[in-house]
Formats: sequence, structure tokens, C-alpha cells
Amino acid sequence: MNVRLTWVQPEDLVGHELRQAEQDGRDARQIAERWYAAGGAPAPERAGASEPPAPPRLRALAERLLDELALLDSPSAADEPTGLDEIMAACPHWPGPVDSAPLADRDRLHAAWLGRAAGCLLGKPVEKLPLDGIRALARATGNWPLATWFTARGVPAELLAAHPWNRRSAPTSLAENIDGMPEDDDLNHPLLTLLLLQRHGRTFTTADLARLWLDELPAGRTFTAERIAYGNLLAGVEPPGTALRRNPFREWIGAQIRADVHGWTHPGDPAGAAAQAHRDAVLTHTGNGVYGAMFTAAALAVAAGGESDVHGCLAAGLRVVPPHSRYARAVRLGIGAARAEGEFDAVVDRLHAAYAGTHHWVHVLPNAALLAAALTHADGDFTRSIGNAVSGGWDTDSNGASAGSLAGLLAGGPEVLPERWTAPLKNRLATSVPGFDRTGFDTLAALTHQEALRP
Repeated sequence: MNVRLTWVQPEDLVGHELRQAEQDGRDARQIAERWYAAGGAPAPERAGASEPPAPPRLRALAERLLDELALLDSPSAADEPTGLDEIMAACPHWPGPVDSAPLADRDRLHAAWLGRAAGCLLGKPVEKLPLDGIRALARATGNWPLATWFTARGVPAELLAAHPWNRRSAPTSLAENIDGMPEDDDLNHPLLTLLLLQRHGRTFTTADLARLWLDELPAGRTFTAERIAYGNLLAGVEPPGTALRRNPFREWIGAQIRADVHGWTHPGDPAGAAAQAHRDAVLTHTGNGVYGAMFTAAALAVAAGGESDVHGCLAAGLRVVPPHSRYARAVRLGIGAARAEGEFDAVVDRLHAAYAGTHHWVHVLPNAALLAAALTHADGDFTRSIGNAVSGGWDTDSNGASAGSLAGLLAGGPEVLPERWTAPLKNRLATSVPGFDRTGFDTLAALTHQEALRP
């Protein structure tokens, strides 16, 4: 019997690492030649595992080449450090300490949880679909620009055959099927962060997070960098080595989707939120992958303080990211494109022209550009924020979740969010994180509020 596990097969990881090497500016041409000459294939474009399995000799070669690729010098390393002290030194406008931060607002946190769930759920049925497929499916039902949930009702059969919904998500995320918030890693990880703070407080270490995952997070509920790091932990590798060993996904979006609670619990304190998110992110990510978590946490911290608009939140996020990094450039590209174009479709086309063919759909850089563009163009409007984020493609559920989180905070309370987005959630979510299955979003807001008030 052959078991094909996604995101861990060495013969698939080589292709992803070769692509990451090219993006880093590392010279991997000789290694690539050896790989393809031996019969190796590029990484799968959409799926997490290729078919058929590699023969033993090719898998052994893949393992050796992964180790060789890790030894190549990266020209971008000086501009993209991973250590917190080095990141702070590279940021000329790093936020100063906060003397009297505003108190956390429970209603604002409630809206953040609901916004994150609604944005994630909107993006779930079209995750992995190409941009033209997303546009065609929405336009077939008159839902473009996106203003409500996707539906299969009224979509021509030939269109569904050409662009089938995400197989796992369609039964729970199309308008006709929604019955509460289904399980998703974009909600599981905020729950785990909440559990982490309940057990260890703000002084938690990266090792505390690692132990929490081993105790409470099923391995099958991890993906990309998180799955690699989980396997490294089981192999005896300790953080931060867990982010480095044979991990071509270390600059993908995983750490960014784990950052929300760090921001929510630091209202008005972007530096504190970013530093806390850094301790979380380095379990699985390096460089730009870590910056995604820090940027998100800082932006959300400012939004949680209730004293800025969306543009000020994004500017605060940029202050905790090295300005010469590719992440900072991606965010600036997204903001600039959104300001230059009247129609959001034109913004998306510009971003896809910049990143299509060079970055995987789960990589943090194209998604960071899209998220910044979506929020900028929406100018604080909740429906447009999540609609823009999902309509741009790539990691649709993660981008929808992040956009909904920030837009929910800015809305200020659950009653401000449109009922068409909140009512189908039925104030409950499904999860495999122990103790939280079927918990209400009002309860989650109360628990998060407690952690925000804790010294």
C-alpha cells in the first residue's frame, strides 16, 4: 500500500526548494540539473503531493539535494534577517514603547472573530481555483464584485465541470450549505494561540508553542511549513531549527494566518504584538514568512486600539518589517496598485502579472500584496474588504480571514457587520482543537478579552 502525504514527500520538496532558491537569488543551477537529469520533476503546482511515488533511489537523491540546497548562500539574507534584534535594527521606524495603551474592547474583539470566520468561509469553496475560474463562477450568479456567498444554484454544469468547487469545502461553504463555521486551519490557529496565552501568558516561548502543538494539534490538521515543523519536532529537531530543516515552505503564508490573536490582545501596541508574533512564527518560518506574522499582528494591534483607519493600520504594519525586504516591497506594491486603479479587477490583474509563474499560490508574498491591496481599495468597508481579498485568488480563505479580521476590528462591534455575513455562522464553529468545538464567537471574544487585559 502506498500512502501519499501532502507537503512532506522529499521528491516534491526539492521542486519547491529550487523555486525558493531562485526567489532568494541562490545559484542552484547545478543542483537543478542533477535533479532533472535523474528523472526528478518540478513541484506540483496546486496539490501537496505528486503521483506516482518516486522510486527509492530518487527519494534518496531528493533528501541529499535538500541538504545541499540549504547550504547555498543567499544574497537577500542581509536585507531579510530572522532574529528579532536584527529585524528591529533594520526597521528605522520601529514603534516605540506604549505608555498607556487603550483597553481592549470586547465588542470589537467579537467583530474580529466574526469577521475572520466570515472572510475565511467566503473563500473556502474557491480555494486553489485559478483567477478566471473564480470570476466566472461568481459572474454566473450575478455576484461580481463579490457581495455575498458563492452558490452553485444557477451555475451552468459545463462551468462547474471546468472549475469544480474545492472538494472538501463545498459541502459546508456554499450559500445553500452553510450551517455554522466549519473547521479550518485559519480558525484553528487563533484558537491555539488563545490556548497558548491561557496556559503560558505573554511570556510564552517558542518551545511552549511547540509543546502545545504536540499535545493539542492533530498532525493531519497542519499544512505546508507547519507540517514540516511538526515532523521535525517528532524527529527531535528543536526550534528554531524546526523552521529550517528541509522546509521549502518557510516563506509561505502559514505564520501570517497565526498572528491575529497576538494583535487583538495588544490594542494600540504594534511593537508588542509584532514581538509576540515573532516568537510564534519562528517555530515554522524564516525571513519573509516571519514578517507576514509581524506585519499582521502590528496592523491588527493598531486596529484593536480603535484610533486609526485601515490605511494607518497598514502603515503601522510596515514599520515592523525591514523596508528592503521582499515582504515590504509586496505590501507597497499592493497599496500602490490599489491607489492607482479605480476597479479592483485591474488591481488584481497587476498583481497577478507581477507574481504569476514565479510564486506558489500559498507563498506569503503574492498574498501579502493582495491583502494590502484589498484592504486599501475597500477603505474600511467590511463587505468590500473580504470580497476584494477573496476575488483576487491565490490563498482565498486565508486572505479573506485576514481581511475580515482587520475590517471587523475597524467596524467596532458585531452589530455593525452585515447580517448576511454573520447570521449563517450561527454563533458556533467546528474545530479539532480540544475544548473549543461548537464554541460561540461571543464566548471566544470574552476569552480573548481576558487575555488582552492580563498583564
